[in-house]
This record gives sequence, C-alpha cells and structure tokens, in this order.
Amino acid sequence: MNLPLSLTLLRIFFVPLIVVLLLTKGHDLDGWAVGVFLAAALTDLLDGQLARRRGQITTLGILLDPVADKLLTCSAFISLVERGYVPAWIAVIIVGREFAVSGLRAVASAEGYVLSASELGKTKMVLEVAAITAIVAERHLPRMMGWHLGVVLLWLVMLFALVSAGQYFWMFWRKMASRAVGRAKVAAAAGAIPTARAKEPDDSVAEEKNVSAQ
Repeated sequence: MNLPLSLTLLRIFFVPLIVVLLLTKGHDLDGWAVGVFLAAALTDLLDGQLARRRGQITTLGILLDPVADKLLTCSAFISLVERGYVPAWIAVIIVGREFAVSGLRAVASAEGYVLSASELGKTKMVLEVAAITAIVAERHLPRMMGWHLGVVLLWLVMLFALVSAGQYFWMFWRKMASRAVGRAKVAAAAGAIPTARAKEPDDSVAEEKNVSAQ
C-alpha cells in the first residue's frame, strides 16, 4: 500500500471520530472537531499531490478518494443537522447529490470508464470544508456585519453541488454517446465487407465460362 492510498484510508478512519466530537456538545469538543476535520481535509490535498509527484496514481485510489471525501463531508453535515446548525432539506440535497454521483461512478466503472473528479467538484469540496468549519466555529464567535459566513458558504456549496453533478452526468452521457457512435461505425464497416465480397465475380465461374466459349 502506497502513502497516498494510506492517507485516503486515514481520512475514512477520521470520520467516526469527527461524528462523535460533533455530536458531543461542548465548546472544547467543537474546537477538537474542527481541528480533526481540517486535518482529515488536509489529507485530501496531500494524497492527490503525492500520488501525482510519485507516479502512484492507481485505479483504487481514484475510486476511493471521492468516497472518502463524501463520507467526511456527509457525516459532518448530518451531524450538524442533528445539532440544529444546518437545515435538514439542505443536507438532503447535498447528501443526495453525493449518492447520485457515486452511483454514476459505479455505472461508469462497470462500463470501463473512470469518472475522475472535475474542477467544479474539487471547488465544491473546498467550499464544503470551509462551510462546515465556519458553521461550527462561528457559533462561538460574534456575527460579522450581520451575516453568518457559514450560511453564505452553505448556499455556495449547494450551487456547486448541483452544477458539478450536472457536469458529471453530461461527461458520462457524452462518453457513452461517443462509444455508441464508435460501435455503430465498426458494425457498419463489418457489414460492408461481406457486401463488397458478394459483388466480386467468382473466379471459378469466370473460368468455366471461358472454357465453354472456346
């Protein structure tokens, strides 16, 4: 097991600890929750960079990385719903989007196509980390200019979540459409070969005709 993959697995192992810290109310524990959450999010940045630098990009890593991200952010949002910090309907949209994209990735994998993370998806992940951190931290800080920073970031998360999901489905549809066109061309070419052969004169028949004529 290489280092980037180990960091991805470490992010998954952080998830239960973060849930416990978030659901156990207390100012000190909220601080610990934010710290552990940010440490887990940092592994997402490191594993990708290390994998590219070391040439250790693997199919398992590509598949596990978004799963680890979804477990981290979805568990945090669900915990914040339980504490009353995030409206349930917003969490349903965000979590539902993650399940939809995960299902799409599974279908793409079955078709032999790896659906890698897009720039919009990566931006969405950064916004999720910022939103979760701000929502927890600002409960212990005064409002800034009458606005909750966490609420603003949460709406941005929803926007990028929906747009990036649409992008993933569009990428998948284009790939499948391109593959279907390619298969149709191959089938058409394969069907044209027997037709062309059928139109060619039979040499043996031609020879028999020549003999008869003589």
